[in-house]
Amino acid sequence: MASTAQSRIKSISYAKYGYMFIAPFFIVYAFFQIWPLINTFILSFFGNGDAAFGAEAQEFMALDNYKTLLFGGDDRRSNALHDTFVQSFINTVILWVGNFIPQIALSLLLAVWFTDSKLHIPGQGAFKVIMYLPNIITAVSVAALFMRFISNSQTSAANIILQNMGNEAIKFENDPAWSRGIVMFIQTWMWFGNTMIMMMSGILGINPSLFEAANIDGASSGQVLGKITLPLLKPMVVYTLITSMIGGLQMFDIPFLYHTAAGDIKDHLRTVAVFIYEQFRVGNNVHSPQYGVAGAASIMLFFVTAILGIFVFRMNRDQDEARKKAERKALVKEYKKQQKLAKKGGLE
Repeated sequence: MASTAQSRIKSISYAKYGYMFIAPFFIVYAFFQIWPLINTFILSFFGNGDAAFGAEAQEFMALDNYKTLLFGGDDRRSNALHDTFVQSFINTVILWVGNFIPQIALSLLLAVWFTDSKLHIPGQGAFKVIMYLPNIITAVSVAALFMRFISNSQTSAANIILQNMGNEAIKFENDPAWSRGIVMFIQTWMWFGNTMIMMMSGILGINPSLFEAANIDGASSGQVLGKITLPLLKPMVVYTLITSMIGGLQMFDIPFLYHTAAGDIKDHLRTVAVFIYEQFRVGNNVHSPQYGVAGAASIMLFFVTAILGIFVFRMNRDQDEARKKAERKALVKEYKKQQKLAKKGGLE
């Protein structure tokens, strides 16, 4: 029989110390993430930006800011905001899809090559480091680098080469196809190394015996990729898709910085995040910032991102596992119901 001291030691709970250690993270997160989100939601229902910080009485506008962005209004300003917001959302989707598809294809291809035991690629470590390097370079530096290479300027590297070949200089920033393609290329170049590392980690987590069995059976590389690698790599692909979608819908730095003249943001490169920044801080509203419009656009972007993320997750989850989980819940519920009835009958 255990002594009283031993029983007391066993009854001590150390869970509170764990909560104390993780409490700073949640406090900081609530202060810098949750409260700004709540405040943005509140601001989206008001008009005057300065009033939102207590300078004067606020003008409550209910859902007017949302209606303006989604459907426009009776005046020219409301219709202009609506048209700009819709075009910004279209630009965001185009730029994200245009960089995600080549990024995931290139990353998957490289990951398969680097993890294939039959291929002996010399200098793999150096290649991996070089491919990952763009991911750790700041977006400002990357934008400045490409502005020196490809821009409207007559002295950009691309225009100098074109002029030396006897061709006319091209205003890359003014052409939607050129400028969007360049931004897509920059985004792909910056992020494919990170995606490749994630894909490699997913492939290395697959049981090697599966690949050995496929080799013994004489399966080709394409069959191994289609029958083993891709199906088992599905969770990592879904994770990459969701994280890329969140980052893509919030794309700001490269589209905002890719212009020669200060403040000359092209309409075909204006994303939703750039639109929010313009309403909040700069542009024609520099002396009268529209915090309400910016807040409404931010909240809509948040909900669109959340809905798309949930949709992608549910579309790609294991249907058999979900069905089995639902059956287990039903069995547990039925068991508890029978136990309750049996207990009630015993009492009677």
